[in-house]
Amino acid sequence: MAAHLGRRLRKGATSGAVVAAAVAALAASQAPGTIPPPADSANGDLPIGAGDTATPPDGSASGDSPYYTELPPLNTPNKPGAPPVNLPVITGPAQAGIPATVLAAYQRAEQSIRSSDPGCNLPWQLLAGIGKVESGQARGGAVDANGTTTSPILGPVLNGVGFANISDTDKGAYDGDAVHDRAIGPMQFIPSTWATWGQDANGDGKKDPNNIYDAAQAAGLYLCANDRDLAVKADLDRAILSYNRSTEYLNTVLSWFEYYKRGTHQVPDGSGVLPGDRSDNRGVTPGRRTPSPTTPVTPGPKPTPAKPKPTPTTPPVTDPATKVVRLNSAATGTLTAKAGRTFADRPTVLAVDLAGKPVAGVQVRFRIEGDTDARFAVGAREITAVTASSGKAAAPTLKAGERTGGFKVTATVVGRSLNAVSFTATVTERTADTLTRLDAKDLAATTGGEFADEVRVKATDGGVTASGVAVTVTFVTSADDPKPATDGPFFKAEDGTAVRTLTLRTGADGLLVLPKIFAGDKAGTFTLRLTSPGGGTVDVVLKVTAPEPEPTPTPSPSESTSPAPSPSTSTPGATPSS
Repeated sequence: MAAHLGRRLRKGATSGAVVAAAVAALAASQAPGTIPPPADSANGDLPIGAGDTATPPDGSASGDSPYYTELPPLNTPNKPGAPPVNLPVITGPAQAGIPATVLAAYQRAEQSIRSSDPGCNLPWQLLAGIGKVESGQARGGAVDANGTTTSPILGPVLNGVGFANISDTDKGAYDGDAVHDRAIGPMQFIPSTWATWGQDANGDGKKDPNNIYDAAQAAGLYLCANDRDLAVKADLDRAILSYNRSTEYLNTVLSWFEYYKRGTHQVPDGSGVLPGDRSDNRGVTPGRRTPSPTTPVTPGPKPTPAKPKPTPTTPPVTDPATKVVRLNSAATGTLTAKAGRTFADRPTVLAVDLAGKPVAGVQVRFRIEGDTDARFAVGAREITAVTASSGKAAAPTLKAGERTGGFKVTATVVGRSLNAVSFTATVTERTADTLTRLDAKDLAATTGGEFADEVRVKATDGGVTASGVAVTVTFVTSADDPKPATDGPFFKAEDGTAVRTLTLRTGADGLLVLPKIFAGDKAGTFTLRLTSPGGGTVDVVLKVTAPEPEPTPTPSPSESTSPAPSPSTSTPGATPSS
């Protein structure tokens, strides 16, 4: 849930002085890092877009839906500086209790993201603080064995009436509303944000915003976006504000974050303490620390003290991993993909106990081994999944890099030394089964010159654009003789020498544009052949002609020959004959 314009930290009859006093007391006792509202903001809200420079198009993860404003008790679970306590039985203040499955989801998300993005320094207590404020820890832990809420958690309709106005983006698939969006699940993602950040952290094959494992993993990745380091105060504040753009929200989350860092304990699912007040509820709810107007009380007989009820006990929670005796491969296909493509199958394992029965709730770590640039879809080489009720856990989708060859994916039970299950994966080169010339114009040039028109080719594979495919370009002896030609047209290398064979790659759009072609000194018809892995081929015909001979020049009249002298003409100085 998220902020609502015009709301204050304390609602109803609470005065601004009481608000300031409550925040000051809390900050002094347990939350030194909280940020007071800016002096020029009477209600403590930041302007739209003032939260994070990388705010998603919808403005925030939750669409600025309402949230729980109740603050933690002034007395902390443990003394300041004491290490956190995570016990399998009820102990300490009720507000410090987190339902077992919800707590496990937060801690597993922290472990998974710390292995894939250690620079983020995500603490699970931050997820717990957001989960408390957004949904009261999934309504006090009302989840089933797989971590899915017993009923969907929906925020109010974001129709612009008191909240943001966000038109439907999921056709009602998640929130049941085909007109406007609503925040969904225990971490209150709006559908458009979930479409980008949704995860399948419990390995059931679904990205379910109402599943606490999926939602906690997605929230952690969202908070770590933009290379944030949550150990840095400025990055921590930006991350929380990107979730909901309100200073009040920031302070409330930070208060619970600091409270949980000082100690917490596990309580049974469904028994968590629900918060009392929300940011869209201006009434004061019992259980809040906010003082309310005093009402005179008429003296009367003292009530009979009630008999103390026995303190309930909870049996210790057994880690499901201790039941596992082995992991079996449950993959149904081979792990093969072309470079840059997604693997169709996923490494999948089955955790079984001594009787051969499946074990649910087991953390399985999948790790990519070997010299490869392949990664899981979230960009990591290592990630943790959780077995479903079937006992199966599947790794996230694998994406091949550009490096061809084999590598392995191993699966191990977290915290156990059982033998690993190993999967062999292979990346093959990109292919194109069809090469098509886009301009069939005849190419012609004269000896010693160059071809004016460029050659453009489109590569496809199974009718789909084939990007990054290696295409071999060769001047062949003839259309019937594939041997490389030794004369005729050529390309130029960087040093200016003639080159008649090149290997080029298609672009993201599958296009390939050849470099300039030079005609050479030999006239004739030549063949340029393009081939690609996968069977694609196309020939380009080039014609080279000798230049036209220069015409013989015609003499001008002034350059004509003078006539020979007449015999009767006398020669000067000669003696005339008699």
